[in-house]
Amino acid sequence: MAQPSITLFNTLTMQKEPLVPLEPGAVRVYVCGPTVYSYIHVGNARTFTSFDVIVRYLRYRGYRVTYVRNYTDVDDKIIKAAKETGEEPVALAARFVEIFREDAKALHMKEPDVSPKVSEHLPEILRIIQTLVDKGVAYESQGDVYFAVSRYPEYAKLSKRNLDDLRAGERVQPGEQKREPLDFALWKAAKPGEPAWDSPWGKGRPGWHIECSAMSARYLGESFDIHGGALDLIFPHHENELAQSEAANSKPFAKYWMHCGFLDMEGAKMSKSLGNVVRLRDALVKVDAEALRFFFLSTHYRHPLNFAEKAIADAEQRMEYFYETLRKVDERVAGKDFGKGPLHGEPEKFLRDFETVMDDDFNFAGALGGLSGLFTLMNELVDKPPVKDKALVGRTLQALREIVGKVSGVLGLFEDDPAQWLLRHRDRAVKERGIDVAEVERLIAQRNDARKAKNFAEADRVRTELKSKGVEIMDTPTGTTWKVAPPATEAAPV
Repeated sequence: MAQPSITLFNTLTMQKEPLVPLEPGAVRVYVCGPTVYSYIHVGNARTFTSFDVIVRYLRYRGYRVTYVRNYTDVDDKIIKAAKETGEEPVALAARFVEIFREDAKALHMKEPDVSPKVSEHLPEILRIIQTLVDKGVAYESQGDVYFAVSRYPEYAKLSKRNLDDLRAGERVQPGEQKREPLDFALWKAAKPGEPAWDSPWGKGRPGWHIECSAMSARYLGESFDIHGGALDLIFPHHENELAQSEAANSKPFAKYWMHCGFLDMEGAKMSKSLGNVVRLRDALVKVDAEALRFFFLSTHYRHPLNFAEKAIADAEQRMEYFYETLRKVDERVAGKDFGKGPLHGEPEKFLRDFETVMDDDFNFAGALGGLSGLFTLMNELVDKPPVKDKALVGRTLQALREIVGKVSGVLGLFEDDPAQWLLRHRDRAVKERGIDVAEVERLIAQRNDARKAKNFAEADRVRTELKSKGVEIMDTPTGTTWKVAPPATEAAPV
């Protein structure tokens, strides 16, 4: 079976390239995971969501994927945070690993095949450091071990930075024992009160960059297909990973490098150092997780995305529109047999178009744009079918619904029961707007009585009263339902 023609943008070559795995039919992926010293912010979540979809799509297209995403649980930031909370660093890191898993699950992320922790891979880390020392590409200095950048001629081939400019901008900081400003730590000598492990150079702990080189080699081999992360990891983290891995193993490290764009807030990159972060856990209290995932996918993964209140509100309204459509379709076709026969139009074209845009560097936004047409057709077939053949309409709706299921398995959207999602969405809106549910139900019952008595003027009056309370009612074949109408200042989904 021929593999699909997927192209992806490779940061190493700065151009789109066809995906040609090192092993035919198999793709090995490594993504730099969270440093678990605090809650991740929504910018981190966008990156991890993007790679979740990329991995899902590769599997959908028939590849055998091995997906590794690590946890950095040994780090300066963890040590600092533990001192502030009074916890042991290992315990604090373990707590935030579990918090991350909970938040990732809420965002419909699938667990990677392997989620290694730095603290559990010290033997692999020590081996690669020793190899670099033996090759003369690294050196020990008063218990620290540094990578000698000058001994690796291809340094900066990923970030494309000018070495002279880098040298001019770097200084040896107090407490550092390195020979040159650009040299970076592979091993840090132990300090009082910090976690430490035995090594040939004395007690200490690994530097930040070496961990990913060791863990990727452990689970994916010394050469693998895709290395991913956010744009801010290109330098120095990914540059240093590449240098030390290729210097140690004398072979190419990752064939393709993929990087996600920043999530901006008021025109600035979201980061803890700037103090302009929105924690994912806080966002999930106010925003439906699936709507937030939809928002992350609404722009190409390489492009910047602005985290704005209106954009999030629009995403929630779009998700409500999608789930309302699916509820109507399910009520019409679930469990029914419309027999075999022709379909209206060409439903499979939506799936082919989805694959075409996703094959082109995983264009999430293009895929969502194609879904809009699919949902428009489903609404048309339910509300104003262009043909009178009910069996043909039913078969077509079932075919379209099956396509939604295939697409949702890739995007991680529309995986919930429509009625349950809509009820949760309504409950959140009710609380936010202070709507009296008992009063709404009483008025709906009053309207139903008026309709049965053919008192349509009274029924219209009640509808108007409900509307003034921010409630929109819908009459369906199974009865009257209601939702909280969007505020007048917000545009309804189209």
